Amino acid sequence: MNKKNVLSVTIIGSLLLSVIIGGCLQGKTDIALLFSPLGTIYVNLIKMIMVPLVFTSLILGVSSISDVKKIGKMGIMTVIIFLFTTAFAVIIGLTLSNIFKPGLGVMMGGDTYEMKQFPSLTDTLVGIFPDNILGALLNANMLQIIFAAIVIGVSLVKVAPKGKVLHDCIEDIFETMIVITNGVMALTPIGILGLMIPTVAQNGVAVLLPLGKLILVFYLAVIIHMGFIYCTSIKCFSDFSIKEFFTGMLPAQVIAFVTCSSAAALPISMQRTQEKLGISKEVSGFVLPLGATINMDGNALYQGIVALFIAQVYGIEMSLTMQLMVILTGTLASIGAAGVPGAGMIVLSTVLVSVGLPVDGIAIVAGIDRVLDMGRTMINVTGDAMTACIVEKKINGRKI
Repeated sequence: MNKKNVLSVTIIGSLLLSVIIGGCLQGKTDIALLFSPLGTIYVNLIKMIMVPLVFTSLILGVSSISDVKKIGKMGIMTVIIFLFTTAFAVIIGLTLSNIFKPGLGVMMGGDTYEMKQFPSLTDTLVGIFPDNILGALLNANMLQIIFAAIVIGVSLVKVAPKGKVLHDCIEDIFETMIVITNGVMALTPIGILGLMIPTVAQNGVAVLLPLGKLILVFYLAVIIHMGFIYCTSIKCFSDFSIKEFFTGMLPAQVIAFVTCSSAAALPISMQRTQEKLGISKEVSGFVLPLGATINMDGNALYQGIVALFIAQVYGIEMSLTMQLMVILTGTLASIGAAGVPGAGMIVLSTVLVSVGLPVDGIAIVAGIDRVLDMGRTMINVTGDAMTACIVEKKINGRKI
């Protein structure tokens, strides 16, 4: 076996083994939970490296661009790609819900959902600017970290050749974090066991069957979005083959799937794009942290499907105008939810309110949200990497 593929094969094997063990432990969650500390330790290690790696990588990426206008061009291009893929995701979700109608025949539960307040545009914009850089780093506020890193990176470009000592220090920290990331990567198979076994044991067949059609429709949408939108984009707009891309990003996709966290998968995504795909630090260091914060393709798929699902459960006919409003609101709200904990549910509640659907319908799908969140996060991380591949070609004109 090719040495570079050993980790990918081991990760897939660990994922399959955890599903088997979790399935055998259904109804024995007390035993399954004994594996949880392995997952918790693994996620904590990722969180430990996430902030310093992202912060230093983004500074180095921006400061390596001698032309400040190039930074603006890269940012505009990245956001436009995010918007387009997010809009397509909502459309795919709505289309499949119209075709398969997963909400028909589903009984309404007695639970209610308490709608959380969606942050206003003003609050979101103000929240980008940190009053204390150390506070932003300690709180892992990704929007503020991205802003601070861009400001420092641009400033290093402006003061060059002064600031070389600071630049070299930041580069040393980044290289050190890469070494630590490689070490954490080696623990991924163990971390997967700790994360997946309790999840499978707790979300057994009995829990999934009543909403099985919704789960199947959602994952069909995941396959279509990844297979059509992402594969077509990689083939047509980047210098990478589809096989090369997915082979390179497989470990990051699996980590996103089992942790349900784009932020947790970010260090691994950065390492894989740079070392396996050869994407420059300036592009991967800029696009991936930004994508982990504002790119919500998976949430957009979820909103399109679940909004129509809830309408079907309540017997509400959604007009074309209402569905177009779901597309518009879902796309913009996904971007606006940057850095908000539980963004998927908050954005969905906003979408439901915008078209007059009952917010309490969210309670129907709350029990399987973890199962859906796994696919949502994997799509988000894959979309970030795909965008980095496209931006790499447009900015540097070739694969490094």
